Order: sequence, then C-alpha cells, then structure tokens
Amino acid sequence: MTTVPRLTLNNGVTMPALGFGVFRTPPEETAAAVQSALEVGYRHLDTAAMYRNERGVGEGLARSGVPRDEVFLETKIWVSDYGYESTLHAFEKAAGKLGVEQLDLLILHQPAPDRFDQTVAAYQALETLLADGRVRAIGVSNFMPHHLATLLERTEVVPAVNQIELHPYFTQPAVRAADAEHGILDQAWSPIGGVTFGWDGAQGGGVLHDPTVQQIARDHGRTPAQVLLRWHLQQGRSAIPKSTHPGRIAENFDVLGFELSDDDLARIDALDTGVRSGADPDEARLEHFATPIPEA
Repeated sequence: MTTVPRLTLNNGVTMPALGFGVFRTPPEETAAAVQSALEVGYRHLDTAAMYRNERGVGEGLARSGVPRDEVFLETKIWVSDYGYESTLHAFEKAAGKLGVEQLDLLILHQPAPDRFDQTVAAYQALETLLADGRVRAIGVSNFMPHHLATLLERTEVVPAVNQIELHPYFTQPAVRAADAEHGILDQAWSPIGGVTFGWDGAQGGGVLHDPTVQQIARDHGRTPAQVLLRWHLQQGRSAIPKSTHPGRIAENFDVLGFELSDDDLARIDALDTGVRSGADPDEARLEHFATPIPEA
C-alpha cells in the first residue's frame, strides 16, 4: 500500500499529509465514500459538524475494518456551539456521531469575529479537551492573521493547524506567513480549487482547467488534480481533497509516484490571483452561524 508522508504538528502528534474530505458530500453517500477512501489507502479523514455527515464518516470507518488507531480523524465545531460549555458538549455530539471516544484533531470552523468572545471561550474548551486527553491536537479554520493574533493573546495553546482555502488561484501568503511564525500547519481545503467552480452552483473555469496546470499534467503523464495535490505536498502542507466517485478517490490518492520540478512549482505559484472564492471569514453570516447542530 502507498505510504503517505506524515507531518509533525507543533505538539509532536503526526498525521498523514493527504486527507480525505467530505465537504458537501450528501449524508447518504458519505459512508460509502469514506469506505472507498480507506480501501484505497487514505488514513486521514476530515469532516465537520456543519457538514451534517459525521455519522456517515463513522459508519464508513466502522465498515472498513481499518483499526481506529490507524486513522487520523478530525472534525470541526460549528459557530452555533461556540462558548465554553457548549463546545464541550459539541465534542460529545461529534464523538457520538463518529462512534469514537477520542478525536485526533478538533478545530473551530470559523473565527466568527462578530462574537469573538464566544470564539475564545470555544477555543478554551478545546484546550480543556486537549488537557483531558479527549483530543490529541486542536486548531482553527479560516483564521486570518488578525484573528489568530487576538486568539493567541487570550489563550494558552498555539493551534496545531489552520485549515484555509488554499489552491493556486488563492495562495494566502499572509496567512501562511503568520501560521509559519507560530509553527501552525497550513491545511488546504479546496486544494484543487473546486470551490472556484462550485461555491455558487455555477460550473466552468477553475484551476483544474488552467492551461499551465494542464500542460504540467501532460508533461508528467498525470491529471491536473494529481499535479495540484502534489504541489501542496511538496510545499509541506496538508491537503484535503474530496470526491464521492471511487475512480477519482483513487486518482487523488495516487500522487506519490512523481515529482514536480522547482520550475513546475514556481509556474503554479505564479497563478495566484489573490481572489477568494469561498466565504469571507470576516463576514458576519448571522443566519448561517445560527444553524443548530443536532444531538448525537
């Protein structure tokens, strides 16, 4: 079986650099997709309370027969569960749906700067869960440098991971620099730029169709998606691709048998537009943030 490189987090915990994501995977399709991913060789699963498919992730893991201790499992707390006690309970909800007692990584899904006191309290709950051994590492998602700076002033444990939109059209150099300064690992959601042609339901365009990416893929006899995932891995990031199609799940995992040159990497880096495709982390999306998360 292909062995994915492992990354060491700032607390010494290691995890496979390549993970399998289930963002927008319908709950009824999640278990089968996760089982396919584990059969291919993935040993890192990423989900979130807001995805509404944690239970399917747990079912897929159970069906696969892969021992729990061989899989790095991460999920995210949603904004409606922020606050110290609420976040402690949110862990119980997530663990119950996933069918596990311990999580490998638990992160806050959004900075929610319009209610940052609750965000800080939620992170302090993550610190408690870490100290109690119920999670092995904690982190954040979509935190910009100013969110991170404020959080660090008010908490004790430096996040191990910051999961952010990161692909060749949006490389977030300021965020990556702030993360690097504090030893925080960048983890890419939308690593192949899928959000650039799916966020608002529109189709077409996107990094996968970029002429430079396609030419590099032809040069290596690989697919554009494989080239983009290889770009992340060679630059030391964690990447979380997603698919429900068994063929593409396998294709996205097959990224270790080739090497991009320095010139390839530079050409891909040069594609950055500085334009975000996902939601702005500083936007207060009141109705969305208030979405309740069901009990386990």
